[in-house]
Parts: sequence; structure tokens; C-alpha cells
Amino acid sequence: MQHKDQELRARADRAIQEYQNVVESDPYRLHYHVMPPVGLLNDPNGLIHWNGTYHLFFQWMPFRTGHGAKFWGHYTSEDLIHWKWEPIALTPSDWYDKDGCYSGSAVEDEGQLKLLYTGNVKNEQGERETYQCLATSQDGVHFSKKGVVFELPQGYTPHFRDPKVWKHDDHWYMVIGAQKEQEGTYKGCAVLCQSTDLSEWTFLGELAASGSDSVGDLGYMWECPDLFHLDGKDILLFSPQGLEPQGMKYHNVYQTGYMLGKVHLDQVHFEHGDFQELDRGFEFYAPQTTLDDKGRRILFGWVGVPDQNEESHPTRAYQWIHNMSIPRQLHVVDGQLVQTPVEEMKRLRQHNVHIPHVRLAHERKQWEDVKGQAIELLLNIEALSDDAIFEMNIRQHARFIYQSKERRLTLERHSFAHGRTESRSCRLSELKSLHLFLDTSCLEVFVNGGEEVFTSRIFPYPEEESIVFAVRGEAQIDLKKWDLQATRE
Repeated sequence: MQHKDQELRARADRAIQEYQNVVESDPYRLHYHVMPPVGLLNDPNGLIHWNGTYHLFFQWMPFRTGHGAKFWGHYTSEDLIHWKWEPIALTPSDWYDKDGCYSGSAVEDEGQLKLLYTGNVKNEQGERETYQCLATSQDGVHFSKKGVVFELPQGYTPHFRDPKVWKHDDHWYMVIGAQKEQEGTYKGCAVLCQSTDLSEWTFLGELAASGSDSVGDLGYMWECPDLFHLDGKDILLFSPQGLEPQGMKYHNVYQTGYMLGKVHLDQVHFEHGDFQELDRGFEFYAPQTTLDDKGRRILFGWVGVPDQNEESHPTRAYQWIHNMSIPRQLHVVDGQLVQTPVEEMKRLRQHNVHIPHVRLAHERKQWEDVKGQAIELLLNIEALSDDAIFEMNIRQHARFIYQSKERRLTLERHSFAHGRTESRSCRLSELKSLHLFLDTSCLEVFVNGGEEVFTSRIFPYPEEESIVFAVRGEAQIDLKKWDLQATRE
């Protein structure tokens, strides 16, 4: 299918050129986040640090701002902050992936960079077919497809996708997100496969599944699983679909979270704790991690959620939609996965403003130098009265509210879908700090050193740059703010 591949690449390149001026004219275009050059971006794929270069592939629809037969777009970076657009890695050009090169992962093997991904197919009857596929590259830029390496095992629906691959001892392992029908209902699960050469795979069984005694009811499909060892724990990271809201939890259409425990590969068993949400914001899904040559576990997430008001994003008028999170480093602290911005983000800082040890009592406060569209802000809470309500208003469009008595932190925003105020919340033992990254229309806030994270898109008036603080009760704060350099031309 070489001709089809070349035709799709040419069409995608023409789309980039045709809409470049329109895309770049959008006032909500981001300064330091990874975005598509045109069209729709979603799941991060194939994240790997290979031969000194970070490779970030992603699900990409270049022809419109809706979903469809996905390509794999490709960026590379030497430092995790400046990204270079590379030739398209994969196109949906073959019989086994004609309706989409779906999500997957990258590994190094025999000096080559190899991609494992899901080929999505709709047959003549409109029924879904799914295939796990392999592509290889000598230079990390140009890929040769090797075709199907694993087909759907019995007992599972064709919602069987998103392989994450790693090597342990002399074997390769692959965890896949899956769905099975059980007593008339659909249950999500993560399954495990094994190989010696990445080309022939043996199905081993289920690592964890919704409906089991150790998991309980956890949705009808698990997408984008990622299994890795960190700080003495094995972590299964995945995105279940079909969870109902419970208190402050599970208020997006679909969720992302993790379970900590110990994996027994020989027994195909995962001893684990409860499922925990990874991000409390409005838009975060399908993250993927890699281990870099510094020994860091690095994560990127998609700042979006499938089937959640995508048609209402204002950037669609400028022929693009969605972005990646900033890169985050992971740690396990006290049985919880903690996320922090990678150290490299500090290289973007300029024009530091420091306002130390400010005491606030029943007042609103605004500083002329504390504002902007692309900024980093570090707020340390040095003291807070037991009855205090602390607020931070961001560009008159989003607001963080912490209620000391209830120990509840809430993010409110004006919905871009219907204009009303909507909120997401979590409970804290106390509020110690808010570390905020604001980038025109993307907001990422790391709470208490990454104990909780809120990731969301916001679309304020472009000229509105104010940050306003308010306290009912008493507080003492230490505030640092930096403008952040743009990493795109």
C-alpha cells in the first residue's frame, strides 16, 4: 500500500500548509505546550527517550477537528521543552489499519526504534476488527510497517487496543486495554501478552478486571494501560470508561487513574490497592510514560476527554483542537502517585517577581506585575486561619477556592460549552501550595507539590490577564511569578 501511504502523507502536508496562517492566527494558540500543526490531536503514543532524543508520537487527524482514521504525528526534542515536527510516522494505509493507526508504544530493540500499535478496521458489515501491529525504524524518523503480530483472542470484544510494551529479563511483555462480555454486561480489563522477538506473541491472561473481587465495578472499557515499576511499587495506569460520579470523584465523561501494588508476571496476577484518579481537572486523559536516561519516569497526558464537549472548543474555528500536558516527573510518596513539572521547565522562566510574606485579612489583593497569558506562578500558603476561605481568580474565567473548615479545594470555570459555571473538587489535609502553569487557554495546577493536579482548558478574553487573590478570614502567602518564553516560532 505504498501508493496509499504516499497519498495520505501528501494530503496531510497540504492541510498543514493550507491552514497554517489560520491556525497561527488563533489568540488561544499556546506558547509552550505541544499542539497539532492542524486538525485534532489526542492520545500521546510511543513516548520514548532514544539515542539522546525524546520522541513524542500522538494520535492525529489532520483533515478536520473531529475524530476519524488516525495518523501518528511525531515530535522530537532534546530537552523536553523545544519540539521539532518530524515526518508522519504512520498513516492508515494498509488493510489492517485502514480505519486508524490507534494508540501504542515504542521500544528499542537491536538498535532499532520499534512501534507497537493497534490497527483499527471496520469491515464491509460495519463491524469493528482490531489488530496489534509492528513498525520499525533505523533512524527513528522513517518507519516501515511489518504488519499484524497479534490478533484478537477469544473471549474479548474488538475493543482491544493500545499496547504498552516493555522488556523484563529475556522476554517482552505487552499490556493491552480490553473489554469482555460477562453475564450480559461489558467489563473493562487489562490483559498481558509475552514474546521473545516482538513478532510472535502469546496471550497470558488478565492482570486486572472490572467486576473482580479486588477491583469492583470499574467501567466497561479500560483504555491506554501503562504498567511500570517506580519507587518500589508496580503501577498500572489506565483510563476506564463507564464510571458514575461518586462524591467528588469521576465527574468527567471518562476518567484516568492508577492502582499501586505488585505484579507477578509468572502468575499473571496484580496485587493492588484501590483505583485513584490521577488528575482532578476538566480535561485530562490517556497519559503515557517513559523512563529516560536520567532514570526519571516522565509522563505526558492528553488535555482533552473523548465525547466531552469537543464540538464546542473555540479553537475549532481556527482548524485545530487539543494539546498535550507539560511533561511531568512521577514519584510514589506515601502510597500516592505524585506529579511534578520536569526540571527543564525552569529554563523558560524570565522576569521573576517575588512578593514575600504577605498577610491578608478579609480583603482582595491584586499586584500589577502578577498577571499574564503565559506564566508560571508559585503560591506558598504560610498560614491560614481555621475558618478562612481563600480564592485565586485567574483572568476572570477560572477560580480556585479553598475552604479551610471543609478542607476542600475547588476549581471553577466558565464552561466553553454552555457558559455556566462548572466545578471540580478534591479534599486535602491542608493547603500548602499551588504551582500554576498558565498558557493562554491551558491551565495546569500542581497542588501541595503534586499531591493533586488540576488540568483544564480555559478560554478567557485574550486581553484579560489579571490574577486576583481574596481571603475571607486570614492568610499569609509567599508569591513568585515568572513569564514563560514561547517555545514555538
